[in-house]
Amino acid sequence: MNYLSAENLSKSTGERWLFRNITFGLSKGDKVALVGRNGTGKTSLMDVLAGIQSAEEGTISLRREIRLGYLSQNPDLDENQTVLDILFLGESPLLQAIRTYEKALIDGSDDEIADATEQMETQKAWDYESKVKQVLGRLGVAESNFTKLVGQLSGGQRKRVALAKVLLDEPDLLILDEPTNHLDLEAIEWLENYLGTANTTLLLVTHDRYFLDRVCTEILELADGSIYRYKGNYSYFLERQSERYASEASSVDKAQNLLRKELEWMRRQPKARGTKAQYRIDAFYDLQDKASQGRRESNVELNIGMARLGSKIIELEHIRKSFGEQKIVEDFEYVFRRRERIGIVGKNGVGKSTFLDILTGEQQADSGAISVGETVRFGYYTQTEPTFRPGQRVIDVVKDIAEVVTLGSGETITASQFLQHFLFEPKRQYTDVEKLSGGEKRRLQLLQVLIKNPNFLILDEPTNDLDIQTLNVLEDYLLQFSGCIVLVSHDRYFMDRLVEHLFVFEGEGQIKDFPGNYTDYRESLSNPSTAEVSKPRPEVSKVEAPKADAAPVAPVTSKRKLSYKEQKELETLEKEIPELENKRAVLTEQMNSGEADYQQITLWSKEIEELNVLLEEKEFRWMELSE
Repeated sequence: MNYLSAENLSKSTGERWLFRNITFGLSKGDKVALVGRNGTGKTSLMDVLAGIQSAEEGTISLRREIRLGYLSQNPDLDENQTVLDILFLGESPLLQAIRTYEKALIDGSDDEIADATEQMETQKAWDYESKVKQVLGRLGVAESNFTKLVGQLSGGQRKRVALAKVLLDEPDLLILDEPTNHLDLEAIEWLENYLGTANTTLLLVTHDRYFLDRVCTEILELADGSIYRYKGNYSYFLERQSERYASEASSVDKAQNLLRKELEWMRRQPKARGTKAQYRIDAFYDLQDKASQGRRESNVELNIGMARLGSKIIELEHIRKSFGEQKIVEDFEYVFRRRERIGIVGKNGVGKSTFLDILTGEQQADSGAISVGETVRFGYYTQTEPTFRPGQRVIDVVKDIAEVVTLGSGETITASQFLQHFLFEPKRQYTDVEKLSGGEKRRLQLLQVLIKNPNFLILDEPTNDLDIQTLNVLEDYLLQFSGCIVLVSHDRYFMDRLVEHLFVFEGEGQIKDFPGNYTDYRESLSNPSTAEVSKPRPEVSKVEAPKADAAPVAPVTSKRKLSYKEQKELETLEKEIPELENKRAVLTEQMNSGEADYQQITLWSKEIEELNVLLEEKEFRWMELSE
């Protein structure tokens, strides 16, 4: 049974076409994911299907008796209603039965009360209130928020309330735009199971690859203004997508070879169009179009330099933080070490973001001491949506930080070239930031963090709104990153690939260190005996880690001591490296001043490259000696 049909849909932003003449349908029981790069028009397509926006061309047909439920990226809820009131508003038969019954109790006759009672029985509405509270709890909405006005809630809480409402309405067709954003990991697993087993028809946009694989049985890819359909889960889609790319590339190669022959024919023939075979002329121009359709499949390039990280990183001693009676951190101690990759998990509201703010100095602990090494340079990617000046262009965002950027290879490039690494083409760079899609703004926010060459990355929900291709590139970059990483993410695949151990926020200020990634942690909860396997690190809340300048302790054999000559070499390196870094910083500042001519900038750029090579050699030798 066909529920929804879209025929020859076209939608533009005014400046460019998002998609043109796309056709597809949804049948009863379909569970379909819509995927595509940021800015390709996924949210616009969802809005068009839900009737929020209109298409320039094409038609949408929804089966007459079908009820459609839509969760948008930024739900529009009445700010003057309480959370419970919002969930009791709606036109579903169940909610209508509840309202009819309540009205009959107040001023209805015995017959009206009897009819209303029968409707309640038919709709199984007696336990609706308890079901509402159960779903809200599963999605991480605290009971203390049930009677709050929607206007008092955070953006994430509003999204969870809106998701609860659309699920409780039980529509025939669910359209969900990024439903996993702002959910904690337990809530995502519950939603995954709910949607995977529910007898509902589903179209959703999500970047969560585990979620895609376990819930969806079909993939719609929106690319280059067209739609491609794949029967199968996300893993199957990746296989078939690569085959399509190869086929397209082969077709373009054949067209280009044939075009060369046809071009010779066009040049040999008389110039007057009437003397040539018109059909062959038309075919030539069609061939020319096809030959120029080479796949422009580019990825974000993350090749960012990193400032040198010294032996002392961050030491936390007896940290405490509370808000009233709610304990966030209670007597926490930890010493961060080189190349640590720590994931942070816990329910919404337990204080994960507050802990990150304490690490970076954005908030102060109530008591305890935080000692940050002199060489530590934070890169803090926050959950808060980025804000930009009205009328600010994309290129202005980068130029406000630096005119010239140093890459990991030591090469220096302009702000415009750097933006192209993040898939902002020259024409797009002069677009107002407010016209970007949500994912493009997030990509720009990531650029702002990495351009400063941090060596201690703190990433709070970096996967929200980023497309899957960008996430893959970000993962690869972070796997090669030689600094420290602290990561909060609800993307289980992302967490599993990157982290080595977890800080588990258990509530009441208790933080436990778990050795392993998120999947290991979930398995340990279902099989407690595996949780007692020998742990490489002691309990975090009671850790007695050595100071950064203390002699390292080896569990089996002691490391040899440095010779007198090696000790002097180490001392010399510790003086030379900061001097070389200062020299590089001065040269970079001179380049950014814009006061020198091209030849001088070229000389400075070459000198910076030489300094980068020298620094890399000395830092490597320093690490050998110091470790």
